[in-house]
Parts: sequence; C-alpha cells; structure tokens
Amino acid sequence: MSASATRRYDAIVVGGGHNGLVCAAYMARGGLQTLVLERLDKVGGAVATAELMPGVRVPLLAHSVGRLRPSVVRDLGLTAHGLRLVAPEVRSVSLQSDAAPLTLWGDVQRTAAELGAAGSSHDAAAYSGFDRQTRALSGLLARLMAITPPDPSHLGLSDALGAVRLGLGYRALGTQDGRAFLRVLPMPIADHLDDWFESDALRAALAWRGVRYSAMGPRDAGSTQTFLADTAGTREGAAGETVFVRGGPGALAGALAAAATAAGVTIRTGATVVSVRTRGDRASGVVLTDGEEIEAAVVVSGLDPKHTLLSLLDPALLGPHLGWQAGNLRLKGSVAKVNLALSDLPPFEGLADQDDARRRLRGRIVLAPSVAAIDRAADAVKAGRIAEHPVLEATIPSLVDPTLVDGSAPARHVMSVLVQGTPYHRRVGDWDADREALGDRVTAELETVARGIGGQVVARQVLTPLDLERDHGLTEGHPLHGEPALDQWFAWRPLLGFASYRLPVDGLYLCASGAHPGGGVTGWAGQNAAREVLADRRRRPGWRGMPSRDAA
Repeated sequence: MSASATRRYDAIVVGGGHNGLVCAAYMARGGLQTLVLERLDKVGGAVATAELMPGVRVPLLAHSVGRLRPSVVRDLGLTAHGLRLVAPEVRSVSLQSDAAPLTLWGDVQRTAAELGAAGSSHDAAAYSGFDRQTRALSGLLARLMAITPPDPSHLGLSDALGAVRLGLGYRALGTQDGRAFLRVLPMPIADHLDDWFESDALRAALAWRGVRYSAMGPRDAGSTQTFLADTAGTREGAAGETVFVRGGPGALAGALAAAATAAGVTIRTGATVVSVRTRGDRASGVVLTDGEEIEAAVVVSGLDPKHTLLSLLDPALLGPHLGWQAGNLRLKGSVAKVNLALSDLPPFEGLADQDDARRRLRGRIVLAPSVAAIDRAADAVKAGRIAEHPVLEATIPSLVDPTLVDGSAPARHVMSVLVQGTPYHRRVGDWDADREALGDRVTAELETVARGIGGQVVARQVLTPLDLERDHGLTEGHPLHGEPALDQWFAWRPLLGFASYRLPVDGLYLCASGAHPGGGVTGWAGQNAAREVLADRRRRPGWRGMPSRDAA
C-alpha cells in the first residue's frame, strides 16, 4: 500500500447515489471542500437510465421519483441543471384478470366518482375522508422525518426544539386526527384499511405502498407507518405519487452531479473505497482498492450501514457488541427488476380503447389482486422461496417520455417492472441459474392481464436480488438499505444511539437510505446528514476534525 496521500479534503462522500450527491452538494455549499468517490463508471446508484438495446433506454432500477424533496430541487437549482419532471394525472391503475381496472387519480373526487360508478358507494363515500386523513397524518410524519432523531443517552437543545416542533404539529392535527395518528402508526396496513373500505381490490391497491421494497406483508405491524411515510413530504394523499424524469431517472443523477460540481464538489468515478482510515479514535480519510489514501476530516458513507460498519471499519473500533448489532441489521432483500422493450403498447384487458389505455397506463400499473395475494408473496419471502405469484408494479415511462425510444428502434415502448416476492436468501435454488426463469414467470403474470404481451417483447433484462447486491452495491439486494419496520425506524435507524447520522467513529457519518428517514428517491437522508456535518463544524471554530454530538 502506498504511504503517500493525495490532496486533503474537508469531506469525502463514499458512494455517488442520489443521497450522496445531495449531501455533497449541501456540504460544498456550506464551505467544505468535498470529494465524491463512486465505484461505478457513473454516479446515480439506483437512480439510473440504461440502454436496453440500441436506441432504447429504460429506468435501470428506480422508475418513479415523485418523493424527491421540493427543497432539494429548489436549494440545488436542479431545474437550471436540466431536471424536468413529468407528473401524469393518473397515479396508479390496478389490473386484474377477472375484474375491471381500478384507477387512482390525482383528483380525489374523480377517484371517488369512479369507485361509485363501479358499484362501491360505500368506498366512494369513504375515499375523500381517507385521503384527507392520510394527508394530515403524513404531514405530521413529514415533520418527524425532517428532524434529526435524538440519542436517548445524550439529549440536547436541538432535540428539545425538535420535540417542540413535533408537539405543535401534533396539536394542529386536532383531537380526532391526533388520536388516529397514535393508534394507526404501529398498525398493520391491512387492519387500517379494513376500518375504511369494503373493496378488497381497493384495499390491495393502497396496502401495496405499505410494503413495497420490503419483506413485510400487509398484516405485519408498522406497515401503516410505511404507507404514511410513502406519502410524507409530497403533495399527494391516498393515491401516492407517480412522477417521471424526462430522459429517465439517470437525468436526475445528471442534474444532481451538475449541481454538486457547480457548488465545488469533485466527483471521481471508478474509485472503490475499501476502508475508512482513522487516526486515534477519529476518521481521517479513506483507502482505495489500488492503495491510494485520501485524507479528509470527515467521511460520509452513502452505502448501507451494514456494509459501512462491517466492511469499511476496523472491527476493533466497533467492538464485539456493536459488531454483533451491525451484523444483525435486517436487510432481507425481496425485490427483483425486469426491464422490457416492447414492439407496441400491451393490450391490457378492461380498458375501453387505445386512448383510455394511454391515459390510464401513464401511472404505476399494479398487479396485486387482493390483500391476501400480497400477504402470500410476503410469506414466500419469509420461507425463502420465490412467490408463485409475485406482486408486480410496472410503469411504461415511454408513454410520458417518448425520448426513451428512438424512432428507428424495433421497440415502441419500454416497461419497467418491480417484482416483489423474490428473496435474496433462498433455501433452495441459485439466482444465477434461475434468472431467466424469473423473467418467464414475470411475463406469465403480465399475460394474465395483457394477453399476448410475451410476443411483443423484443428485449429483456432481468436483475435478481443477487445482481442488485453484486452489481449495484445493495447489500442482500435491499433497495432501502434495511427493512423499514418500526424496530429499524426513527431513533432505531440504523441503530439506537446512532440515528443522528453520526456513526461510532468521530468524523464518520451515514447519509443514505439506511439512515433516518429511510429509503426511496427523496434526498432527505442526504440533506439531513449534511445539516448535521455543517452543524458540527459550526460548533468548533478552526475545525480540523469532527467533534462528537455533544461538543460545545
């Protein structure tokens, strides 16, 4: 290993995912000379656009970005750096082989009217009230997600101020919603929805967002919190968000990289960090695979907490207890991804005509016929086997962004399919051997609602949970860097005592989805982590290394 070190930076961000780029940009704007190190040949992480075949581009992993913080877009000037967001009027359509499609629109009254026209007068009457309460409760949750969780053993003034803000927000809910918030937060989403609706198809369409990207089922405790968190910080209510980036998700990564560079951030790709250097009990830089050492007063990890703590740090620094806790972080990946290039718009059943199809298929397309079906897929994951009928969430982004498909290509549309019910940890079978079989199973599921779609596929890409880990850095294939259940949420994310973005080594921080407030394309964790880094700097004039949370 080379003993020499390159130039010194104030801060190094390990990993160029969207949270890492957000954190780097905010730190640079705060005056820190910041370096981003990304092991792949381009930044973005899960926010990426890939060429599926010549002239055809598809969202590689994430396909919707509607939860991106408006303050991140505004503060970093992402629009000026080329970001163009497209929000169709439809949010989702749930398709079934034996029933009419169920569409959730951005317009609450339109959704309620269609529920009534479909024969569910009870649900039509209840939907507006459910939407209103969802907005109210998720609004308070957004306040919780914006603050830094407290360390119960070291409470400070900032924790008290955060508690006051939460208290004011809770008081503003009023008596009825305030009681509802305390009651429903730990509830299974299935039980919460049972209180409101009769239609199983509607309950399934809503319950899906309480378990998406996780190994939880709709009858697992805390999935209502996950449902509300999926709405928190957006302008949406019960229907959730559906927002695309023109040019694909990679265009968001490009805008973030441009904003970070404009703020003074240096970005290096093809640079893999193998360890965090320490001097005494404080982080002092990183070491790359080729032995290069780079010094910095602060190291911020955009990787998941299990990889950060167990792979980048000397085990002696953690000690046996913290090492045991880190090893027991739950990252039970249950998600795969299938990307398709299609010769034409699939013939989905139950849609009136091509115009109706083009209108309703612009949002998220959900294949989850019942709450029980979602539950069975989750049970399969817990048993370590692939679900016989995995839950699918698909989008056809080419309907809102024709630039994804070149006119000379044999394809006319692209479909991005999230597949849930595919465990990383399998009792029997091998993902490398079963990759194409999974693609065939997904195509078969799509055939139940779009007969003949298999014959329209001109190119296919199947990404298993193992691929998500091996090629995209998601430990155990978990897109959220950890289960979003209550025992790994707020002050317990990633571990109790380390939810303030500060990890056990002074000067080492966590800024990605494994930190509060969790996963999704939000930029929230990166924004919050940068705030804490800069706050620590202000606490110590002449700063050359990071103090602990309690430094005065």
